[in-house]
Amino acid sequence: MSGENEQQKQTITEDLVVTKYKMGSDIANWVLQSLVEASSLGVSVLSLCEKDDDMIMEEKGKIFKKEKEMKESIVFPTSTLVNNYVCFFSPLKSDQDYIFKEDDLVKIDLGVHVDGFIANLDHTFVIGVAQGTQVTGWKEDVIKTAHLCAEAPGTKLHTFNCTPIEHMLSYHLKQHAIDGEKTIIQGPTDQQKKDCEKGEFEVHEIYALDVLISSGEGKAKDEGQRTIIYE
Repeated sequence: MSGENEQQKQTITEDLVVTKYKMGSDIANWVLQSLVEASSLGVSVLSLCEKDDDMIMEEKGKIFKKEKEMKESIVFPTSTLVNNYVCFFSPLKSDQDYIFKEDDLVKIDLGVHVDGFIANLDHTFVIGVAQGTQVTGWKEDVIKTAHLCAEAPGTKLHTFNCTPIEHMLSYHLKQHAIDGEKTIIQGPTDQQKKDCEKGEFEVHEIYALDVLISSGEGKAKDEGQRTIIYE
């Protein structure tokens, strides 16, 4: 049996695999907290993305130093989405940057892997809102709705005057694979319902659950910007 096949069979039944997931999650959560604290009026999206990638690369060098064959790194380029941007915004230095303004709704999306075991993380917050202060209005609605949908299946979005963003995918994760064969489609079209192969959750599977909520119609639009992130 090849080493590659042996790796593919590793699951969370193994203590070392669980440890690797936890280490990746610890790094992701620590970096995210640092980014939220660094996000304020006048900070640029580009600087935040660069800061995150640098921090992940620095932290990953501190673990499993004796395991020369083991890789730890960024899973996906850090994306920082503002207000109505849905996903995958990580500007290059040659692109037009965005500077945070008061009351901007910011979504940070990042990921870390340890030996190919992936820990993805997303967080939404509002610029300029002091700790302990309540966010209000539509920003409160979408943040609360996304949280409840992720934590409590059966939540009705229209209770909060919100809509799921159509066609968004959540993926089954495998070692070294961020987009496994199994997917969960949020707001599928009739055609997607026909084309999507039905499956069942299995014991020890890992999923990255993406819940994307809009205060509008939930229909993403192409604004004509060039593609920066490729899967």
